[in-house]
Amino acid sequence: MSLKEKDCITLQDPEAKYPLPLIEKEQINHNTRRFRFGLPSQDHVLGLPVGNYVHFLAQIKDELVIRAYTPVSSDDDKGFVDFIIKIYFKDVHPTYPEGGKMTQYLENMKIGDTILFRGPTGRLFYHNPGITPMLQLIRHITKNSNDGTRMSLLFANQTEEDILLRKELEEVTTTHRHQFNLWYTLDWPPDGWKYSSGFVTADMIKEHLPAPGEDTLILLCGPPPMIQEAVRPSLEQLGYTKDMIFTY
Repeated sequence: MSLKEKDCITLQDPEAKYPLPLIEKEQINHNTRRFRFGLPSQDHVLGLPVGNYVHFLAQIKDELVIRAYTPVSSDDDKGFVDFIIKIYFKDVHPTYPEGGKMTQYLENMKIGDTILFRGPTGRLFYHNPGITPMLQLIRHITKNSNDGTRMSLLFANQTEEDILLRKELEEVTTTHRHQFNLWYTLDWPPDGWKYSSGFVTADMIKEHLPAPGEDTLILLCGPPPMIQEAVRPSLEQLGYTKDMIFTY
Protein backbone atom coordinates (compact mmCIF):
# COMPACT_ATOMS: atom_id res chain seq x y z
CA MET A 1 0.00 0.00 0.00
CA SER A 2 1.36 3.42 -0.95
CA LEU A 3 1.76 6.31 1.48
CA LYS A 4 -0.96 8.14 -0.40
CA GLU A 5 -3.38 5.24 0.12
CA LYS A 6 -2.51 5.07 3.83
CA ASP A 7 -3.19 8.77 4.28
CA CYS A 8 -6.66 8.57 2.74
CA ILE A 9 -9.68 8.00 4.97
CA THR A 10 -12.96 6.75 3.51
CA LEU A 11 -16.52 6.80 4.76
CA GLN A 12 -16.27 3.51 6.61
CA ASP A 13 -19.80 2.12 6.52
CA PRO A 14 -21.60 2.14 3.14
CA GLU A 15 -24.91 1.50 4.92
CA ALA A 16 -24.56 4.42 7.34
CA LYS A 17 -26.05 7.85 6.62
CA TYR A 18 -23.56 10.72 6.71
CA PRO A 19 -24.70 14.37 6.86
CA LEU A 20 -22.41 16.23 4.47
CA PRO A 21 -22.47 20.02 4.03
CA LEU A 22 -22.80 21.88 0.75
CA ILE A 23 -19.60 23.93 0.48
CA GLU A 24 -19.74 25.14 -3.14
CA LYS A 25 -22.38 25.50 -5.85
CA GLU A 26 -21.71 26.49 -9.46
CA GLN A 27 -24.15 27.14 -12.30
CA ILE A 28 -23.01 25.16 -15.36
CA ASN A 29 -25.87 26.16 -17.66
CA HIS A 30 -29.58 27.00 -17.54
CA ASN A 31 -30.55 23.78 -15.77
CA THR A 32 -27.35 22.12 -14.54
CA ARG A 33 -25.29 22.74 -11.42
CA ARG A 34 -22.07 21.51 -9.86
CA PHE A 35 -22.55 20.71 -6.18
CA ARG A 36 -19.51 20.27 -3.94
CA PHE A 37 -20.06 18.59 -0.57
CA GLY A 38 -17.50 18.56 2.20
CA LEU A 39 -16.28 15.24 3.61
CA PRO A 40 -15.70 14.84 7.38
CA SER A 41 -12.04 15.91 7.16
CA GLN A 42 -9.48 17.19 4.65
CA ASP A 43 -7.94 13.69 4.59
CA HIS A 44 -11.20 11.96 3.66
CA VAL A 45 -11.99 10.62 0.20
CA LEU A 46 -15.29 9.12 -0.85
CA GLY A 47 -13.69 5.74 -1.61
CA LEU A 48 -15.90 5.15 -4.63
CA PRO A 49 -15.08 2.13 -6.83
CA VAL A 50 -15.58 2.69 -10.55
CA GLY A 51 -19.18 1.90 -11.47
CA ASN A 52 -20.52 2.63 -7.99
CA TYR A 53 -22.69 5.52 -6.88
CA VAL A 54 -24.06 7.12 -3.73
CA HIS A 55 -27.57 7.83 -2.50
CA PHE A 56 -28.84 11.23 -1.38
CA LEU A 57 -31.59 11.09 1.23
CA ALA A 58 -33.85 14.03 2.13
CA GLN A 59 -37.16 14.57 3.88
CA ILE A 60 -39.22 16.53 1.35
CA LYS A 61 -42.81 17.47 2.22
CA ASP A 62 -43.10 14.65 4.78
CA GLU A 63 -41.71 12.09 2.33
CA LEU A 64 -38.29 10.42 2.46
CA VAL A 65 -36.86 10.88 -1.03
CA ILE A 66 -33.83 8.81 -2.09
CA ARG A 67 -31.93 9.27 -5.34
CA ALA A 68 -28.71 7.78 -6.76
CA TYR A 69 -25.94 9.96 -8.21
CA THR A 70 -22.46 9.38 -9.61
CA PRO A 71 -19.72 11.83 -8.53
CA VAL A 72 -17.52 13.57 -11.08
CA SER A 73 -14.65 13.94 -8.61
CA SER A 74 -12.33 11.05 -7.78
CA ASP A 75 -10.34 9.70 -4.86
CA ASP A 76 -7.50 11.97 -5.96
CA ASP A 77 -9.63 14.77 -4.50
CA LYS A 78 -9.41 14.88 -0.72
CA GLY A 79 -11.89 16.54 1.59
CA PHE A 80 -14.79 16.93 -0.84
CA VAL A 81 -16.93 15.25 -3.47
CA ASP A 82 -18.41 16.89 -6.60
CA PHE A 83 -21.60 16.12 -8.50
CA ILE A 84 -22.89 17.53 -11.79
CA ILE A 85 -26.69 17.38 -11.60
CA LYS A 86 -29.41 18.48 -14.00
CA ILE A 87 -32.27 20.28 -12.26
CA TYR A 88 -35.77 19.25 -13.33
CA PHE A 89 -37.80 22.38 -12.66
CA LYS A 90 -41.53 22.55 -12.04
CA ASP A 91 -43.82 23.40 -14.98
CA VAL A 92 -41.14 22.82 -17.63
CA HIS A 93 -41.81 19.31 -18.96
CA PRO A 94 -45.50 18.45 -19.55
CA THR A 95 -44.93 14.81 -18.61
CA TYR A 96 -43.48 15.80 -15.23
CA PRO A 97 -45.29 19.04 -14.27
CA GLU A 98 -44.06 18.90 -10.67
CA GLY A 99 -40.42 18.56 -11.72
CA GLY A 100 -37.82 16.55 -9.83
CA LYS A 101 -38.25 16.33 -6.08
CA MET A 102 -34.61 15.79 -5.22
CA THR A 103 -33.09 18.04 -7.87
CA GLN A 104 -35.28 20.99 -6.88
CA TYR A 105 -34.41 20.33 -3.24
CA LEU A 106 -30.72 20.47 -4.14
CA GLU A 107 -31.28 23.65 -6.15
CA ASN A 108 -32.74 25.33 -3.05
CA MET A 109 -29.92 24.28 -0.72
CA LYS A 110 -27.76 27.06 0.71
CA ILE A 111 -24.04 26.90 1.44
CA GLY A 112 -23.67 25.17 4.81
CA ASP A 113 -26.89 23.15 4.49
CA THR A 114 -26.41 19.39 4.85
CA ILE A 115 -27.85 16.38 3.09
CA LEU A 116 -27.62 12.71 4.03
CA PHE A 117 -25.30 10.48 1.98
CA ARG A 118 -25.30 6.68 1.90
CA GLY A 119 -22.88 4.52 -0.04
CA PRO A 120 -20.87 3.84 -2.10
CA THR A 121 -23.02 1.08 -3.52
CA GLY A 122 -23.97 -0.62 -6.77
CA ARG A 123 -22.24 -2.24 -9.72
CA LEU A 124 -23.46 -0.10 -12.61
CA PHE A 125 -26.96 -1.53 -12.18
CA TYR A 126 -29.01 1.66 -12.05
CA HIS A 127 -30.50 4.03 -14.56
CA ASN A 128 -28.65 7.30 -14.93
CA PRO A 129 -29.55 9.59 -17.82
CA GLY A 130 -26.39 11.71 -17.66
CA ILE A 131 -22.76 11.75 -18.71
CA THR A 132 -21.30 11.40 -15.21
CA PRO A 133 -20.98 7.57 -15.12
CA MET A 134 -19.11 7.72 -18.42
CA LEU A 135 -16.75 10.43 -17.17
CA GLN A 136 -16.02 8.37 -14.06
CA LEU A 137 -14.92 5.45 -16.25
CA ILE A 138 -12.97 7.64 -18.69
CA ARG A 139 -10.99 9.25 -15.87
CA HIS A 140 -10.21 5.89 -14.29
CA ILE A 141 -8.82 4.41 -17.51
CA THR A 142 -6.83 7.47 -18.57
CA LYS A 143 -5.12 7.70 -15.17
CA ASN A 144 -2.95 4.83 -16.43
CA SER A 145 -1.23 5.78 -19.68
CA ASN A 146 -0.24 2.13 -20.15
CA ASP A 147 -3.85 0.94 -20.11
CA GLY A 148 -4.51 -0.37 -23.61
CA THR A 149 -8.26 0.19 -23.43
CA ARG A 150 -9.49 2.44 -26.25
CA MET A 151 -12.68 4.41 -25.65
CA SER A 152 -14.97 6.23 -28.07
CA LEU A 153 -17.78 8.45 -26.81
CA LEU A 154 -20.76 9.35 -29.00
CA PHE A 155 -22.44 12.11 -27.00
CA ALA A 156 -25.99 13.16 -28.00
CA ASN A 157 -27.65 16.37 -26.81
CA GLN A 158 -30.45 18.68 -27.86
CA THR A 159 -28.43 21.91 -28.15
CA GLU A 160 -24.79 22.93 -27.87
CA GLU A 161 -25.56 24.57 -24.52
CA ASP A 162 -26.70 21.18 -23.19
CA ILE A 163 -23.27 19.55 -23.64
CA LEU A 164 -22.15 18.96 -20.07
CA LEU A 165 -18.49 18.66 -19.07
CA ARG A 166 -17.45 19.57 -22.60
CA LYS A 167 -14.22 21.24 -21.51
CA GLU A 168 -13.20 18.23 -19.41
CA LEU A 169 -14.01 15.73 -22.17
CA GLU A 170 -12.16 17.69 -24.85
CA GLU A 171 -9.13 18.02 -22.59
CA VAL A 172 -9.04 14.22 -22.38
CA THR A 173 -9.08 13.95 -26.17
CA THR A 174 -6.05 16.25 -26.27
CA THR A 175 -4.01 14.61 -23.51
CA HIS A 176 -4.99 10.97 -24.18
CA ARG A 177 -5.51 10.71 -27.93
CA HIS A 178 -4.36 7.09 -27.95
CA GLN A 179 -7.06 6.15 -25.43
CA PHE A 180 -10.09 8.37 -26.07
CA ASN A 181 -12.09 9.65 -29.06
CA LEU A 182 -15.07 12.01 -28.81
CA TRP A 183 -17.92 12.81 -31.20
CA TYR A 184 -21.10 14.85 -30.72
CA THR A 185 -24.54 14.93 -32.26
CA LEU A 186 -27.16 17.63 -31.64
CA ASP A 187 -30.89 17.74 -32.30
CA TRP A 188 -30.65 21.46 -33.04
CA PRO A 189 -27.09 22.29 -34.11
CA PRO A 190 -25.92 25.88 -34.60
CA ASP A 191 -24.68 27.22 -37.92
CA GLY A 192 -21.23 25.92 -38.73
CA TRP A 193 -21.53 22.88 -36.45
CA LYS A 194 -18.75 20.44 -37.44
CA TYR A 195 -20.14 17.32 -35.78
CA SER A 196 -23.29 15.26 -36.48
CA SER A 197 -26.90 16.34 -36.19
CA GLY A 198 -30.05 14.45 -35.30
CA PHE A 199 -30.68 11.27 -33.34
CA VAL A 200 -28.02 8.59 -32.98
CA THR A 201 -28.16 6.38 -36.08
CA ALA A 202 -26.56 3.16 -37.27
CA ASP A 203 -24.32 5.17 -39.61
CA MET A 204 -23.06 7.31 -36.71
CA ILE A 205 -22.33 4.23 -34.63
CA LYS A 206 -20.52 2.53 -37.51
CA GLU A 207 -18.35 5.60 -38.13
CA HIS A 208 -17.49 6.62 -34.57
CA LEU A 209 -17.64 3.51 -32.35
CA PRO A 210 -15.62 0.26 -32.45
CA ALA A 211 -16.95 -2.55 -34.60
CA PRO A 212 -18.60 -5.61 -33.04
CA GLY A 213 -16.07 -8.05 -31.62
CA GLU A 214 -15.05 -10.14 -28.64
CA ASP A 215 -13.17 -7.21 -27.09
CA THR A 216 -15.90 -4.61 -27.74
CA LEU A 217 -18.24 -3.38 -25.01
CA ILE A 218 -20.85 -0.71 -25.71
CA LEU A 219 -22.05 1.20 -22.64
CA LEU A 220 -25.37 3.03 -23.00
CA CYS A 221 -26.46 5.87 -20.78
CA GLY A 222 -29.45 8.09 -21.49
CA PRO A 223 -33.24 8.45 -21.54
CA PRO A 224 -34.97 5.06 -21.95
CA PRO A 225 -36.88 6.05 -25.12
CA MET A 226 -33.64 7.02 -26.87
CA ILE A 227 -31.91 3.83 -25.74
CA GLN A 228 -34.75 1.43 -26.54
CA GLU A 229 -36.16 3.01 -29.70
CA ALA A 230 -33.05 4.34 -31.44
CA VAL A 231 -29.72 3.14 -30.10
CA ARG A 232 -30.36 -0.54 -29.33
CA PRO A 233 -32.07 -1.28 -32.67
CA SER A 234 -29.18 0.39 -34.49
CA LEU A 235 -26.62 -1.65 -32.57
CA GLU A 236 -28.48 -4.89 -33.27
CA GLN A 237 -28.73 -3.96 -36.94
CA LEU A 238 -24.93 -3.61 -37.05
CA GLY A 239 -24.34 -7.02 -35.45
CA TYR A 240 -23.61 -6.16 -31.83
CA THR A 241 -24.77 -9.02 -29.59
CA LYS A 242 -26.43 -8.68 -26.19
CA ASP A 243 -23.23 -9.53 -24.33
CA MET A 244 -21.52 -6.56 -26.02
CA ILE A 245 -24.13 -4.05 -24.78
CA PHE A 246 -24.61 -2.77 -21.25
CA THR A 247 -27.12 -0.12 -20.15
CA TYR A 248 -26.56 2.02 -17.05
